[in-house]
Amino acid sequence: MRAAIITEPGSLIVDDRPDPTPAPDGVVVRVGACGICGTDLHIADGEFPPSPYPLVPGHEFAGTVTAVGENVTTGLAPGDRVAVDPSLFCGHCEYCRAGRGNLCGNWGAIGDTVDGAFAEYVAVPAANCYRMPDSMSMREGALVEPLSCAVHGVRRIGVEAGERFLLVGAGTMGLLLQQLLQRSGAQVTMVDRNTRRLAIAEELGAYATATDADDLKEADFDAAVDVTGVPQAIEAAFSSLRRGGRLLIFGVADEAARMSLSPFRVYNDEITIVGSMAVLNSYGAALDLMASGAIETAPLLTDALPLERFPEALDMMRAGTGVKIQVVPDTSA
Repeated sequence: MRAAIITEPGSLIVDDRPDPTPAPDGVVVRVGACGICGTDLHIADGEFPPSPYPLVPGHEFAGTVTAVGENVTTGLAPGDRVAVDPSLFCGHCEYCRAGRGNLCGNWGAIGDTVDGAFAEYVAVPAANCYRMPDSMSMREGALVEPLSCAVHGVRRIGVEAGERFLLVGAGTMGLLLQQLLQRSGAQVTMVDRNTRRLAIAEELGAYATATDADDLKEADFDAAVDVTGVPQAIEAAFSSLRRGGRLLIFGVADEAARMSLSPFRVYNDEITIVGSMAVLNSYGAALDLMASGAIETAPLLTDALPLERFPEALDMMRAGTGVKIQVVPDTSA
């Protein structure tokens, strides 16, 4: 099969790899679509410590089952269309036992720590597969994984009808979070330097938009969500909060990054600061939301490239071109 391979940080090729075979409790999926996210850029640059090399990246994907392991009891069969949760939790560490598998002490993920879906085929645990309705396209199915992260993030920050939210970052994650928050009755103001993405946020019903969070420091928001991972943006989001406000750090910052916040204000204004890490018991809910039509996907699914153009797709992601860029190895999907 053909696959995109990061041989070492900064080195990427599209080359032949052996076809995968299913583990006894696994299946092989012919990839229909796989999305690129910021984590893939970090992996390509050697900035994601859990990743080994060489590695086939790709953790946002959907496809068709082609082979089933001998011990699979989930009823999956060749021909089933599935979206796949990439999470690989160990199930026995203290965090897994406490129901917090996304903090697993032995954390892994398809496309992050083992070969993923920027390939024609990928081997996955059968338990991670969710059947897709016939009405859901492969590109929509590949969007379920980022939506499941957004679902977890909204659960972490909480939302009440009528609350005023600031969202910093109008990429795929920001636009998904915007839709979830609005469905819960929040009034959402979106900030991004990319005016084309702000136009999409407006199309999706944003109450207001701005190109600089510093312009909103006196806006008095009930809650703010940073989707950029940029310390200065997080600081600006913090400054925009009213007393008793809440801040969700959703974006992935560099491990060495630091920010400056007033501990007195956290104390005196009772500011709540939380983080949100990946997926936790949210994939099925995200699939149901996607299947119900609750999420507008057309404005987000802007680019689809064949596997051989994966390096170009990464460059587009770096340049901020479009919104969700996906690779479509199976052109018949």
